[in-house]
Amino acid sequence: MTTIENLTPSRRAFLGLMAAGAASGFATRPAKAAKIQTKARIVIIGAGAAGTSLVNRLVTRLEGADITILDPSAQHLYQPGLSLVAAGLKPASYTQSQTVDWLPEDITFIPAGAAAVDPEAKSVATTEGQTIPYDFLVVAPGLVLDHDAIEGFSLDLVGSGGIGALYAGPQYAAKTWQAASKFTEDGGVGIFTRPATEMKCAGAPLKHTFLIEDIATRTAGAGKHEMHYASNNASLFGVPIVSEKVRMLFEDRGITPQYSHVLTAVDPVRQLATFATPDGETEMEYDYLHVIPPQRAPDFVRQSGLSWADKWTDQGWVEVDMQTLRHRRYPEVFALGDVAGVPKGKTAASVKWQVPVVEDHLIAAIEGQEGTAVYDGYTSCPLITRVGRAMLIEFDYHNNLTPSFPGVIAPLEELWISWLMKEVALKATYNAMLRGKA
Repeated sequence: MTTIENLTPSRRAFLGLMAAGAASGFATRPAKAAKIQTKARIVIIGAGAAGTSLVNRLVTRLEGADITILDPSAQHLYQPGLSLVAAGLKPASYTQSQTVDWLPEDITFIPAGAAAVDPEAKSVATTEGQTIPYDFLVVAPGLVLDHDAIEGFSLDLVGSGGIGALYAGPQYAAKTWQAASKFTEDGGVGIFTRPATEMKCAGAPLKHTFLIEDIATRTAGAGKHEMHYASNNASLFGVPIVSEKVRMLFEDRGITPQYSHVLTAVDPVRQLATFATPDGETEMEYDYLHVIPPQRAPDFVRQSGLSWADKWTDQGWVEVDMQTLRHRRYPEVFALGDVAGVPKGKTAASVKWQVPVVEDHLIAAIEGQEGTAVYDGYTSCPLITRVGRAMLIEFDYHNNLTPSFPGVIAPLEELWISWLMKEVALKATYNAMLRGKA
């Protein structure tokens, strides 16, 4: 009979880690003595990870508030799972659930998108023609994948002709595996890209590269595949020490970095990819091409006057204070998640730390006070490096590594514990976060 006493030290550490994760992830927050009485009208745009987490927290704090959340999608998408689907490790259904199943009672859910925001009139117009006034607005619609920016590419191509695009959604992640699995069996040239814009989960392009290389080596054997990673700049990751670690892993595994190569066009007939480089355009033939398009704020954000005017002007992220996530010109407006114009933080793990900050400042504003919570840029990336191994990379605005489990998980080591955090614990913690309990 197996007991804790006769487990190896690493397995005991993992079980302790899971217990700590469960304790922090699932325990409800201490009950408040009394809810705050208010008639405030709060509108939340987006019922993804950020909007859903926030609305579930607000209903436990406020009594009498008029809370409306709008989102056009009937499905809630567990986006951290897409990289697993695109490597054949999970089915598409692993990432899908119903939006309404995560929302609390006693709020108004409008199954429509935002068409416009008027921050002067304090109102939101929906795609269905409705106008919703607000006292406080939280902008959390996610971002837009600009596939049209890549000449010759369309989502119809995904899954055949050696083309993958896992970011586009569960069905496309599954089709990506169709194309990638053929490549792992047949061999050839694989090209893995990332865009020049800010992007959600900047580790995802690397995860897909590592996973497909690992599966290809296990399937067809070493030497059958030529792997290229097209980086948008002269780095492989935004945190220098992590970038160097990735470079070393690439070197060990025969993955060639192509620095400052930004995908601009695809010729699916000739299987030719065109890249913009500092020396001009260059073309590369491929047998497998993974496409991650430029990413931008939705049109209604860019047209609302809420975006930054002096940076990210082509992308339109919401102009917020990087520590409070409160709009710098419209104090009754906040932004959360991918659309927030901050230097880091486009991951689900970031949302976990952003939401309590917005909750604190929004409730303080309702009470006529100033909030005190600060978001320090915490971003986490369980960077999968092969099937069964990952590095748990955590960092802040200043590129400091901020490990949650010092002494147990070394952030720059490929560990099975870090893999199990991604494979087993992450989704449960994510679900607890959606419920407002993590």
